[in-house]
Amino acid sequence: MRKILDEDHDGLEKVKERIVEYLSAVKLNPDMKNQIICLVGPPGTGKTSVAISIARALERKFVRVSLGGVRDEADIRGHRKTYVGAMPGRIITALTEAGCMNPLILFDEIDKMANDGRGDPASAMLEVLDGEQNKAFRDHFVEMPVDLSSCMFITTANTLETVPAPLIDRMEIIELHSYTRSEKFSIAKNHLIPKQVKRHGMNGRMLKFDDEAIYRIIDEYTREAGVRTLEKQIAKCCRKAAKLIVDGSKSVRVKCANLTDFLGTQRMIKDKIFDEDEVGTVNGMAYTESGGELLRIETLAMPGTGKLELTGLLGDVMKESAQAAISYVRFNAGTLGIDEDFYKKYDIHIHFPEGAVPKDGPSAGAAIITSIVSELSGIPVRRDVAMTGEITLHGRVTAIGGLREKTMAAYLAGVQTIIIPKDNVTDLSEVADEVKTHVKIIPVSNVSEVLSIALARPAVAAKTEAHHIDGARASARK
Repeated sequence: MRKILDEDHDGLEKVKERIVEYLSAVKLNPDMKNQIICLVGPPGTGKTSVAISIARALERKFVRVSLGGVRDEADIRGHRKTYVGAMPGRIITALTEAGCMNPLILFDEIDKMANDGRGDPASAMLEVLDGEQNKAFRDHFVEMPVDLSSCMFITTANTLETVPAPLIDRMEIIELHSYTRSEKFSIAKNHLIPKQVKRHGMNGRMLKFDDEAIYRIIDEYTREAGVRTLEKQIAKCCRKAAKLIVDGSKSVRVKCANLTDFLGTQRMIKDKIFDEDEVGTVNGMAYTESGGELLRIETLAMPGTGKLELTGLLGDVMKESAQAAISYVRFNAGTLGIDEDFYKKYDIHIHFPEGAVPKDGPSAGAAIITSIVSELSGIPVRRDVAMTGEITLHGRVTAIGGLREKTMAAYLAGVQTIIIPKDNVTDLSEVADEVKTHVKIIPVSNVSEVLSIALARPAVAAKTEAHHIDGARASARK
């Protein structure tokens, strides 16, 4: 079983381990029920192909049922025969297609079911995915009980936010995280390139890819959690190579020097840290559908009446984090070396660049506080430090999600020190080994620890400095 999963997939070690455990239990007890797996992860991470591999390992027939856009309960339970055009539901159709009563049925995109006046298909799925009830599943078209207890059900979803809680309760959730750079390289070299080369009528002698070229395709031409776009870029190289071979070339080699001839100019601007420390600019970290990325936060204080301006297409959670950060800085201004009346004398503008990209989530509080303190005290922020963590009004740094993806993005951008909440120490086992080898990861529990690490020199409680904010800021920017 493990051999088949390793043949079909690189990476996903925890996912494969969990599936092997489950398949081992099924082998010892073929009658084991109530095990319904839900594979959750971003697009292109291999959810459907993992299900196909499980069917191959179990030697079961495989049937895929797409639930995306299904909004009629009759699609699941079937139509009554009194209606014109009546037909069985998706479940009975899948059994008919498989030609047996114990296939592996994949319910794809279970998070994209809808509902309208014709019923809620998600509610109809409750009976299908309940091992105690599906022994006598009744389809309206068949009009007799159908035993589904011998079927193995696997579902896939991009997110659980749109899946009803009772449905989640019936499934065992297995998360597929975004691939690291090294995992994408391994997948491209061992699976995608051989597949596309063969598909385009060539062999390994006719078309070769240099390792450096593969890494460059990953870094500069794709930005995704999975490998779907990477496969499209490899296919594009294969098409260009096929044209050259038809025109008379005996073999083609894709390397960094000629990559632009195959794929055009660089599509993605790679995240990288700035060349110098700056006042008010902090490297935060964000988790998106395409993986992790640096989230820069900029703060500017101008003479005014205490207005707070937030820009960058922020969600409500981010706005609340900024307001909590301002309140913390106001309360602790004296100990931070900041004019205690700054909120009366200055307008503060907090900006998150790339304003066309929506941003939300509880993980930017520590970075916002650091940016504000840096701007008001005139102390630069270390350019090689990145941070993540939400804050409370009393300065505690609380846990966040997506640590694996965030740390990988920071490492690739050149960050040397990453600040994380102490509550996330248990998640360090998921962080890539190459990140832990090259980057210093520091757990913190409060804002004062964050500031002592991130600021180029510690903020001091000297009121003489606090009265010269403008002069300190101007000299630091020079």
